[in-house]
Parts: sequence; C-alpha cells; structure tokens
Amino acid sequence: MIDGLVTLAYLVAASLFILGLKRLSSPRTARAGNRMAAVGMLIGVVAALLSEQILNPVELVGGLAVGSVIGVFLARRTPLTEMPELVAAFNGFGGAASALVAAAEVLREMEPPLRDISAAGETVVNAPGLGMAEVAVVAASVLIGSVTLSGSFVAWGKLKGKRGLSGFPGLRMVSILVGLGVLAVGALFVTSGDVGVVFPATGASSDGTMLWLAALGVLSLVLGVLLVLPIGGADMPVVVALLNAYSGLAAAATGFVLGNYALVISGALVGASGLILTRIMCEAMNRSLANVLLGGFGAAATTSSGGGDSDQPPVQSTTADDAAVMMAYAGRVVIVPGYGLAVAQAQHEVRELVDLLQKEGVEVSFAIHPVAGRMPGHMNVLLAEANVPYDQLIEMDEINPEMGQVDVVLVVGANDVVNPAAREDETSPIYGMPIINVDEAQQVIVLKRSMRTGYAGIENPLFFKPNTQMLFGDAKETVKAVIGELKTLQAA
Repeated sequence: MIDGLVTLAYLVAASLFILGLKRLSSPRTARAGNRMAAVGMLIGVVAALLSEQILNPVELVGGLAVGSVIGVFLARRTPLTEMPELVAAFNGFGGAASALVAAAEVLREMEPPLRDISAAGETVVNAPGLGMAEVAVVAASVLIGSVTLSGSFVAWGKLKGKRGLSGFPGLRMVSILVGLGVLAVGALFVTSGDVGVVFPATGASSDGTMLWLAALGVLSLVLGVLLVLPIGGADMPVVVALLNAYSGLAAAATGFVLGNYALVISGALVGASGLILTRIMCEAMNRSLANVLLGGFGAAATTSSGGGDSDQPPVQSTTADDAAVMMAYAGRVVIVPGYGLAVAQAQHEVRELVDLLQKEGVEVSFAIHPVAGRMPGHMNVLLAEANVPYDQLIEMDEINPEMGQVDVVLVVGANDVVNPAAREDETSPIYGMPIINVDEAQQVIVLKRSMRTGYAGIENPLFFKPNTQMLFGDAKETVKAVIGELKTLQAA
C-alpha cells in the first residue's frame, strides 16, 4: 500500500516536472511552469523522505520551513544583476549534494551486515551490496558532481569579477593530465572490490575502496577548476548552461544509485534541457562547444579600456532632449537591452518610456539577443519584472531582416551583442558571432556610462558610425531624463 502511494507520488511529481518544463518554453507560461515544477519537487521530496523513514513528520515540516525561509530570503535579497551568480551557486550546491549522497550510499553499503540468530540457524538480514554497474554509477555521480561544484564556484567568482581567475601557462596540459588521472582513479575505484560484487554480502570490502573514492572526488574538484578557469567574457552564459546540465546529470546518476525514479527523471530532464540550451547558446555565438571550452575568447580578448583606435572618427554625443525628440517623431523604435540595463535597474523606467512613445503613436519593440546579459534568458526575466508585454519581445533572427526599416534603435547597456566587428572584422575574436544589426537602422542611440569596452573586452566600431550617437550616463538616470523631456513635449 505504502509503496504504491510512493510510486504514485513519484509519477505525479515526474508529470509536473515535464509539464512545468514545457511551460517554461514560453514567456507567457513560464511563471506557471516554474510553480508547477516546484510543486512536483515538493511532492517528490516529501515522498522520498517519508518512504525511506529518514525523518519523522515534525523533522520533515521543520526542514521544509527552514529551507523555504532561506529560499525566500535569497530570492528577495538577490538583485537581478546577481542572478547569474546565484544560478551558478545553485548548480554547485546541486552537484555537491549528488556527489555526497552517492558517496554516503557507498559508506552505508560497507557497514557489516546484521545477522539474526534463530532456531533455524544464522541468517543475514541486510546484505544488499553494490554491483559493479552500481559502483560505476557512483563513480560517475562523484565525478560529475565534484566537477560541477568546483567549476560552478569558479564561474561564480568570474561573474563576481574576482581577479586571479584567468588561468596560467600550461593550463591545458595540466588539465589533460588531471583528466587522465580522474579516469585512472575512477577505474581503480570501480574495480577495487571482488569481481562482479564490490561489497559482498559477507561484509568483505577492499581496503583501498574509500581511498580511491576520496581521490576521485579531490581530482574531480581540481578538474572542475581547471576546466572553467580559461573561460570568460561572452562565453559565460554557455558555461552556466553547461554546468546546469552537469548538475542534472549528477542528480540522475545518484537517482540510479538510490533507486529513486523521481530523482532519475528530474535529473535527466535538467541534464537534457541544459545540454539543449548549451547547444542553442553555442549556435547563437556561431561557436562549437569544444571551441568555447578550449578557446576561451573572453579570456584571450583585449582588455583595453581606451577610447578607441586613433584612426577612428570622433564619437557623436547627444542629449536627453535630442534623444526624446528623435524617438517621439519616429515611426518605429527598437530597444536593445543588455547587462547595463540590469545593473542600472532601469527596466521600469524603460517600460514607462515605451508607454509614452506608444502614446505618441510610435511602434516600439525589444530586440533580444540569445546571449545578452550573463545567463540564458537574462533579458527576458528582466523585462518580465517590469511587465513588458511578451509580444513586444522579438528574437534576433526575426528582427534583423527588418532593421533597415527601423527609424531609431535605442541600445541600453548592450555592447558585445551589437558589435559589427563580429560581421566585418575577420581578425576580431568574435568574428562570425551573430549579432543584432543595429548599425543598419536609420539612427542609433547608445546609452553607456563611458567608452570602456564591454564584458568581452572588445572595442565596438558601432560607436564611431556616422548614424550612431552616444548618450553618456547611468542608464536609469538617462532614461528618466528622456522621459522628462518626452512629457514636456507632450504637454506642449
């Protein structure tokens, strides 16, 4: 009876995961999908804890309450600009949990078996043991989970702008050697017990088993650091998506070890969706995954902060007054959001600007680049927070053919995703990366604090184009100034 109810709970949880993931594919249904998946996770966790008698009901409710308070606190206190760091940390914690649970399962199986002395003689009552296949899955869980843990926190440090996380000479060779060491130690761990049954029912165990497992975990942690160290700049959204996939695969492997179907399904869904998202992000940058992992253009790119090449023509500056007039008398305006918009927390002001322009009869939409910001979907989340209608968000491939008919493009805090060097300069590190072709519009207004390079550290020739005007200043304050000028125009 109990087993049947637990299986039913797992089935309901898995169904909610799948339906939630489906709804996450559209901005209109994403919030409902997120809630649906969260309910599924709650059902799965409660079913697992009760069925295994890990906690009594009081402890279960107390644990859920503490976890919920921490989750709500983090969600409310973390600004949107730090969401990529939070996601990276969550990926790391997920990987750590999977590796630790898998290792704990090995320890549990190594305990001497209980024996029952009865009139019929001595019988062993708890001697399940772990077969060779199960030990191989444990090794996979510890390997992937440890790589995810250390790699995610290196990514967290890079996103935080921590210095000293840029690699060192010979890093690639060291990574190869550590990778070979991980494979060798993993093989020794898997084969450290008897053939076919590593921890047999008799309680016999190989003395070196836990030593090999510990070595596998440590080497995997080092490997995770080495893999992420050389990656940076515009490649970070890809790395965050890939680490998310790793955390899901580690969870699925741990689910096999525990025999927990809900964990297997949820982990497989996270892993598969993360890998698909990683592939989409790579295609958006016109780069292969191997190129991202081994090339690291963000780390190799120049970090110049100067005002551009001396042969470039001078940039043209404009004012909030002129920008307001230009947009108010335009037929169509396209806004390109970027990380600078998130830093300034100007999404609500931009929404007010859009409302004012539409009141003047201007057609306004947003052009969304797949890797804008520092994590997948960053701009969609940012604009959803300001209740920007979903039908105003247009993907890059859809908006680019129309860019020549756009009167004014307003670039707010975006740099690398509108850099025409990706299309024109074969020597540029981002050459070949698809961009939003804002330079083809009639007029371009760029909101920017200074002439410093963007996150990828690459100069942007867009700023020197004859149809581009720079509006320097904090994005939020600048948009407020433009809004004020628009209101003055409307009142006149």
